[in-house]
Amino acid sequence: MNQDDLARQFEQNRRHLRAVAYRMLGSLSEAEDAVQEAWLRLSRSDSSEIANLGGWLTTVVSRVCLDMLRARKSRREDPYDTYVPDPVVSRLDPEEEAVQTDSVGLAMLVVLETLKPAERLAFVLHDLFGVSFDEIAPIVDKTPAATRQLASRARRRVQGAPTSDGNLGRQREVVEAFLAASRSGDFDGLLAVLDPDVVLRADAGAVPATGLATSRLVRGAKTVVEQALLFGRLSPHAQVATVNGAPGLVTVVDGRLLGVMSPEIRDGRIVEINILADLSRLESLPLPA
Repeated sequence: MNQDDLARQFEQNRRHLRAVAYRMLGSLSEAEDAVQEAWLRLSRSDSSEIANLGGWLTTVVSRVCLDMLRARKSRREDPYDTYVPDPVVSRLDPEEEAVQTDSVGLAMLVVLETLKPAERLAFVLHDLFGVSFDEIAPIVDKTPAATRQLASRARRRVQGAPTSDGNLGRQREVVEAFLAASRSGDFDGLLAVLDPDVVLRADAGAVPATGLATSRLVRGAKTVVEQALLFGRLSPHAQVATVNGAPGLVTVVDGRLLGVMSPEIRDGRIVEINILADLSRLESLPLPA
C-alpha cells in the first residue's frame, strides 16, 4: 500500500481514534498527540503485514495513552477532587451533538481520572468501544481474566458517578433557569433548580479566570448558590452551549473563553456541576463560531 492510500485509510479511522484517546486521557491536546503518534508508528511500519488496520491503530493508540497516563500519575501534583477534564464545546443542537463520537459526560471523565491507568484502559476499550478482553489483555500485560477484573473494578467506580436523564429539552430548560436566576441574583430561583446534595467542582488551575481565585469543591445547595451568586457579575457574558453532548454554559468576554460549565441534571434538578476556569487550558480549547 502506498503512502497516500495509507494516509487516506488512517484519516477514515481518525475520529474513532480521537474518541478513544479523549476518553482515555480527558485532554483534547493529549488525545491529538496520541493520534499523531499512532500515525507516525503506522508510517514507519510494514502495512502489508497489518490484517486489520482499525484494530491495529486502536491498539497502538491505547498503548500510547497508557504510557501517557502512567507518566501523568507519576508527576501529577494537582488534587483529583477539583480536577476537571477538557470539555468539548459545541454550538450544535444537543440532539445532534449527543450522537457525535466525542460525546461523553464530563462527570464520567471526572471519575475516570481517579482510576488506575490499566483500569481506565480496560473499562474504556471494553465497556465504551466493545473491544474483547482477549484483545485488551496484551496491552496491559495481563491475562484476559485479570483484565476483566480491571474493567469490573472500574465499572463499580463509574456506576457511582452522577448522570443526567435523557431528556435534553428538559435539561436545557433547567440550564436556562439556572442562568436566569444567576443573572438576577435570585437565591430562591437557584435553590429551586439544585438538588439538595448538589456537588460543585471548580478547576481554576494555575491561571484562574477572573472571579475565581482557587480551585474548589463545595457540597450542598445553599453553599453552591452562594458560589453562583459570587460569580454573578460574569453571568451576563454566559450563554447556553452544548458541552460534551448536553446543555451547559460557556462564559465568553471579548471573544475570550473564560469558563465552561457542565451540569448533570436528574429529575429536573442539577445534581453536579463541573466548571473549568483555568485560562491556561481554556485558551487551548477551540471556541465554535
